[in-house]
Amino acid sequence: MMKVNQNHSFHLVSLSPWPFIISLSLFNNLISSVMWLHKMNYMIMISLPCTILCMFQWWRDVIRESTFQGSHTKSVYLGLRLGMILFIISEIFFFISFFWAYFHSSLAPSMEIGQLWPPLGIKPFNPFDIPLLNTIILVSSGMTITWTHHSILNKNMSESIKSLCLTIMLGVYFSILQMIEYKEAPFTISDSIYGSTFFMSTGFHGIHVIIGTTFLTITLIRLYNLHYSNMHHFGFEAAAWYWHFVDIVWLFLYISIYWWGY
Repeated sequence: MMKVNQNHSFHLVSLSPWPFIISLSLFNNLISSVMWLHKMNYMIMISLPCTILCMFQWWRDVIRESTFQGSHTKSVYLGLRLGMILFIISEIFFFISFFWAYFHSSLAPSMEIGQLWPPLGIKPFNPFDIPLLNTIILVSSGMTITWTHHSILNKNMSESIKSLCLTIMLGVYFSILQMIEYKEAPFTISDSIYGSTFFMSTGFHGIHVIIGTTFLTITLIRLYNLHYSNMHHFGFEAAAWYWHFVDIVWLFLYISIYWWGY
């Protein structure tokens, strides 16, 4: 076999089946979810584990390329940073659309909802109950993940593992409390524009918290296996940026939807 010399510092990704397979798996998840909502079809119990398996295989390949093969050079590292920044910016505009819908409906309530906000018959959540506790939890998790970052920079792996475990626990606790809040909600997503904007914005934020918690869990496994150094730990930095983004979005949600709309 002829050896190919690479005369550049970029990473030409090798052929991989995972993007195509996980696209089919996600499409299968969509169909299974719709069937489950209408016919109680349990095909999602098969499609969801398949998606998780594909994610595991894809992450394994990326970890191998970055940690063991040395494919993530300085040029690749800068590209990854830029890509993560652009991804977070796109997520910011995603949530701006929900805030836009909320303020458009709340600042000028239409006649269809009685020109009242919240609409008549809807009892909003007490902002000083579970929402305030969730705010304290997420702000605290932002502090613990910053603690983790400084511990990695100072080569203190034991402290970084402890603080990252604490961050993950706070993320799981937040999700549990939000599930309790949803179960006790006095209104539903079909209760006028208030219910729609509330559950869409807080629900998508909850999904982002679950994704961020998963992201941090993978980071914890890599940290435990000594995949990071104080000079090369972008996998953790990306997770930390994403988690701080989730924190900031929640602060806007709490102030505008829970506190101001109460």
